[in-house]
Amino acid sequence: MCSPAQFQVAYIVSQDLIKYSSRLPSNVGRSILVHSLANALGLLSQDYSPHTRLRVIKPDPATFDDLSMYHARNYIDAILLTVEPGTESESVEFGLEDDCPRFSGLPEYVRLVAGATITAARVLRLGYANISINWDGGRHHAQKSRAAGFCYVADCVLAILLLKKTLPAPASPLSRILTPNQRRYRVMYLDLDAHFSDGVSQAFYSPANLKSKQVLTLSVHHAAPGFFPSSPLAQLPFEPSISFDPFTLSLPLLEGASVKTFANIWPHVECIKDIFNPDYVVVQCGVDGLAGDPKCKVFNWCLDVAIEGSLGWCVSRIVNEWKGSRKLFLGGGGYHSPNAARTWSYLTSIILGKPLSLSINIPDDPSHSGFPLYAPTFTLDVPSGNMIDKNTAEYLADVQDRFERVSEILRGVLQSH
Repeated sequence: MCSPAQFQVAYIVSQDLIKYSSRLPSNVGRSILVHSLANALGLLSQDYSPHTRLRVIKPDPATFDDLSMYHARNYIDAILLTVEPGTESESVEFGLEDDCPRFSGLPEYVRLVAGATITAARVLRLGYANISINWDGGRHHAQKSRAAGFCYVADCVLAILLLKKTLPAPASPLSRILTPNQRRYRVMYLDLDAHFSDGVSQAFYSPANLKSKQVLTLSVHHAAPGFFPSSPLAQLPFEPSISFDPFTLSLPLLEGASVKTFANIWPHVECIKDIFNPDYVVVQCGVDGLAGDPKCKVFNWCLDVAIEGSLGWCVSRIVNEWKGSRKLFLGGGGYHSPNAARTWSYLTSIILGKPLSLSINIPDDPSHSGFPLYAPTFTLDVPSGNMIDKNTAEYLADVQDRFERVSEILRGVLQSH
């Protein structure tokens, strides 16, 4: 469906988005580091890549109507309050406690993060760009009526709902004839965060209604007893079950997943993509699966685009080999803020078609005040560690068997409709 765009890549950011995203209790100051490093490395300059045109776009804050495309009205009222709620029970009801407490600037944060992802989706939908980036988005745990897992707004869901809308038919005598044959846009959501994308997967899960499904979700994550979030949807697909939905898929990995494991499972991801043939691909690039994340500590992933199975390699495949679809890249988890900044700057360079060297020095200049935080290496690299990869050949063979069967079912469903 891709036609020539006015520019190839849209990078969504504003000073207000940075200001309020940096107040997120789980990631205080992260947004400042992310965008200041990207700027210091010259990635936001239109001259960075001679082959790829980039435009920095300021997001429009989400309106109440934007948020109500998915969220319940009473929840929107609760998170957009500028004063404390009247009772403690209201905070409990909407999940505004524990890992999702209220904080100064919460209403602005919600409007700006949702607005940035919606802006990114609209840029694609209107044909202004082939790729959009919002590293402050990717809040994949937020529910319709409840905050969860450091996520207050379901920006991923809002973007998908916007992208899958059928454009109005042209006003002409042929409209009545053409409208039934209009292509319903297909959206694939791919989640690479170490945690299951429960908020997004549940939003589109519908095993009883497979006709004309426009959205397919595929989450690659870690799943284990006691590991957040707990959900039956986080497990490997088991197609004989009445609860099986071939458009809501999970590919759980065991502890220590390394480039070898990701290289092994990646053909399953691409097979699902090829069968579904999406018009749009939304990619959540949470970075808590990288080695050294202080909160997650379950994967042993690295960045180097030259290494098959690395995060950089996977993103490069999506950008360069997944033809015929427009892409939206979002952030997500990642609790070592300098490493999140390293990663998303590196991924931006890959998206722009000119990957940075991982040995490059972090810029030390007056405009980049975060320089000391990149000690001790002061380079861009986030290398793998020494964690043992517990994804055995037997387990990966089971994954392959399950996904081969799922692929056939998915192909059959799509052909029958």
